[in-house]
Amino acid sequence: MIRLDAIAKQHGQQILFLEASATLQRGEKVGLVGPNGAGKSTLFRLITREEQPDEGQVSIDRGVTIGHFSQDVGEMAGRTAVAETMDGAGPVSQVAKELHDLELALADPERADELEALVERFGHVQARFDELGGYALEARAREILAGLGFSPEMMDGDVGALSGGWKMRVALARILLMRPDVMLLDEPSNHLDLESIIWLEEFLKAFQGAILMTSHDREFMNRVVSRIVEIDAGELTSYQGDYDFYERERAIAERHQQAQFDRQQAMLKKELAFIERFKARASHAAQVQSRVKKLDKIEKVEPPKTRKTTVFEFRPAPRSGDDVVKIAGVSKQYGSRKVHDGLDLLVRRGERWCVLGANGAGKSTLLKLVAGAVEPDAGAVAVGASVKMGYFAQHAMELLSPDQTVWDSLQEAFPRASVGSLRSLAGCFGFSGDEIEKRCRVLSGGEKARLVLAHLLYDPPNFLVLDEPTNHLDVGTKEMLVQALAGYQGTMLFVSHDRRFLAALSNRVLELGPEGARAWGGGYSEYVASTGREAPGLRAAAVAR
Repeated sequence: MIRLDAIAKQHGQQILFLEASATLQRGEKVGLVGPNGAGKSTLFRLITREEQPDEGQVSIDRGVTIGHFSQDVGEMAGRTAVAETMDGAGPVSQVAKELHDLELALADPERADELEALVERFGHVQARFDELGGYALEARAREILAGLGFSPEMMDGDVGALSGGWKMRVALARILLMRPDVMLLDEPSNHLDLESIIWLEEFLKAFQGAILMTSHDREFMNRVVSRIVEIDAGELTSYQGDYDFYERERAIAERHQQAQFDRQQAMLKKELAFIERFKARASHAAQVQSRVKKLDKIEKVEPPKTRKTTVFEFRPAPRSGDDVVKIAGVSKQYGSRKVHDGLDLLVRRGERWCVLGANGAGKSTLLKLVAGAVEPDAGAVAVGASVKMGYFAQHAMELLSPDQTVWDSLQEAFPRASVGSLRSLAGCFGFSGDEIEKRCRVLSGGEKARLVLAHLLYDPPNFLVLDEPTNHLDVGTKEMLVQALAGYQGTMLFVSHDRRFLAALSNRVLELGPEGARAWGGGYSEYVASTGREAPGLRAAAVAR
């Protein structure tokens, strides 16, 4: 369906693609991976013709429809979420508009002389609308929006009143409703909660068209795609399998290439030593000359392009008392909506509670109550003795000083720290080289999140309260964070939609639902095994993988 033949593309001094080739076949589901800035978004723009390759060709089969979901949503206002979703449904939405215009024309007395022609046209358009499934369009739009977490009130409210994250969901719903031949999805799970991610997973697995997508959620990628295309150093390399398979195969290929490189280097060293030793002896002139010619003809093996991840040794957290936080009879209400009603919870030292619940169940509110960011309407939240709390929430990123650089920010926070340890910390969270001189105002959401986490974990508290700490983080940074927190000796209370993060770090589960809170002994993996579902509110089913 889509072919990239020997494409080259350069942005300024940066070479993104160099004689790169790949194909996307009908019905294939492909994950696109590569380091930040490798050219993933550029590849999408080449396919949608927003950009042209400097060399080579992007070929798309005649009649193939493409739906592109990107993080750049644009303005949305003045219509309901349902209407905005239906407007992006491709040909059927255009037919729906004409049908609506014809209905207005038929009701207009000033156009009575056109009545016969209007009625005839209305009949043709109505038949076409029915053929395209137009009368089921609104029901399908509502089903998709519900799957992405929208309540009926949100569906029928002005889309302009929604936050950026919810507008992203509307933009995603438009593409899903469109049902194109090819979906280009740039981080489709970024702004979704766990329930919506799992719903989207099932939708995409059942989708009959082709998919090319990026995602920082490795489990999501594993469930949806059956092939990985990697962008690295201008090349496109295909791996026939899911993300885990790609990682294993890439590691094997790196080891093989390293071994080849080492063998060649040893051989070169030996040959060069012989040449150096005997080059002045006439008796060995022929042998020396022969070896020089041999070395000139050898095709040099390049060392593997390894991606180094820094593992930072975090300091041990100070010991707290046995009871870290006690929540007794807590109630919290926003307007007429009761979020918590008589909630009880005791968090003890060393426990790692993950909080699960459907959208609106009060997960973030619970963390805010524990952190003291909001007060309960009734009941009490008591933090135990010797507890030093660290709280990560999305709003924490707004507290970074926009004029400070990354380096200034870390030095101000830790004035007594050595330059070496701060550079190691910065590198661990993805700020290496000149990136530490970036000002906070130009950082992306993911970069801001990484910087705030670096602040939080350099001198770790003994109680971490984390609200979606993995939002916007790439797979490598998530892995580093999981490794760092796996060795953390303190207590944790956290919300996350990343299933690897949940499974790797939790040893207790608090499920928030309409009937109240329920505590589960054991971590997220035990919860899934016990309930047969990966999130509250979902039907019990055989869980994949």
